[in-house]
Amino acid sequence: MKKSAVAPTIAIVGATGAVGEELLRLIDQRGFAYSSLSLVASARSAGKRVAFQGKEHAVEPLEAFDFSKTDIAFFSAGTSVSKVAVDRAAKEGALIIDNTNAFRMAQGVPLVVPQVNAHVLESRPERGIVANPNCSTIQMVRAVAPIRERYGVRQIVASTYQAASGAGKSAIAELYANTEDLVLGREERPAVRFAANLAFNVVPQIDVLLESGFSLEEQKMVQETRKILDAPDLQVTATAVRVPVVHCHSEAVYIECERDVDRAGVVRALSSAPELRVHGEGHGVFPTPRFLDPEDHVHVGRIRVNPDNPRGLWLWVVAHNLLVGAALNAIQIAEHVRDRYAWRSLAA
Repeated sequence: MKKSAVAPTIAIVGATGAVGEELLRLIDQRGFAYSSLSLVASARSAGKRVAFQGKEHAVEPLEAFDFSKTDIAFFSAGTSVSKVAVDRAAKEGALIIDNTNAFRMAQGVPLVVPQVNAHVLESRPERGIVANPNCSTIQMVRAVAPIRERYGVRQIVASTYQAASGAGKSAIAELYANTEDLVLGREERPAVRFAANLAFNVVPQIDVLLESGFSLEEQKMVQETRKILDAPDLQVTATAVRVPVVHCHSEAVYIECERDVDRAGVVRALSSAPELRVHGEGHGVFPTPRFLDPEDHVHVGRIRVNPDNPRGLWLWVVAHNLLVGAALNAIQIAEHVRDRYAWRSLAA
C-alpha cells in the first residue's frame, strides 16, 4: 500500500491503565504524528479528564465509541475486553494493535516484534488486527534472534523473574501495601493480584495453572516464541516467577544452538542488534531491574558458553515490561505501519 501523507487518527482503549499511560508518554516523547486522538476506557472510567500535550481529553466509553473514523486503535484494556470489542473495531475500519492475549495465536493475525519480524507487516492484515506479544516473550526473542541468525537455535529454556507491574496498577499498589504491612508489623492483607503475598517473597505462578502443570504465562512464551520466529518445531520451555520488583522483568535464558558458539561471536551478534545493550563488555558488570539505562533497550549480560556443551549458551536478559514489553513495542508497530499503509482519509 502506498504511503499516506495524512497523519493517522488514533484511539487508545484502556487509556487510564498502566500501559495506556505509557502509550501517551511515548506518543509525546517520540513525536508520533496524529491528526486526532481519542482516549477510550470502560464505563467506570468514562468521563475522566486526562491532560495531554496542553489539552484536556475526556475519556470516552468503549461501548458507545465509533471506530469508523479511527485509523489506528491501541487496545490495552485486558483480554476480556479485547475479545468483545476488537472485532467490532476492526470491522468498523480501524487497524487494531492489541496488547492482550486475545488474538496472539489466531490465524491471520500477525504477532509482531518489529526488531525481529517486521516483514510480516508489509501489507495490512486481512482481519485488521496486529497482536502485541507477551512482555516476557518480547525481550527474550529480541535477545535470541541475533543468536539464531548466527548459530541456529535448537532449544530455549527460560526462567523469568517478573515485576509486579506486569499484573497492572492495582498489583503495584498491593505490593506496596503488603510491604508496608510487614515493615510496620501489621497484620498482612490477603493477596488479591498474586497467588501469594509478594512482599519479601517470590511466587512461582503467573496466570492460571493448566492441566499440564505449566502456567498460562509459561505456555504463552512457548507458543508466541515459535510464532514470532516462524519456528513451529522449536523446543521452548519456561518457568515464570513473580518477584517483589515494581518494574522490569529479568530472565535467565539458556539457548542450545545448532552449531558450536564462541563468546566473542555472541557478543558481536548481540551488539549489532537494534536497541539492545550488552553489559560486561565495558558497560558495567550486568543489568539489574532497578538500574536500566536506557530504559527503552533490551539489556543482556552474564553471557556464558556452557563448558560441558559448546553449543550451550546462557544469557541474563532484563527489560522494562511496560515499555519494551508493551507500550514501546506497540508504538513501534504503529510507526512501522504508519508510513506504509494508505489511510481511509486519503480515499475519502
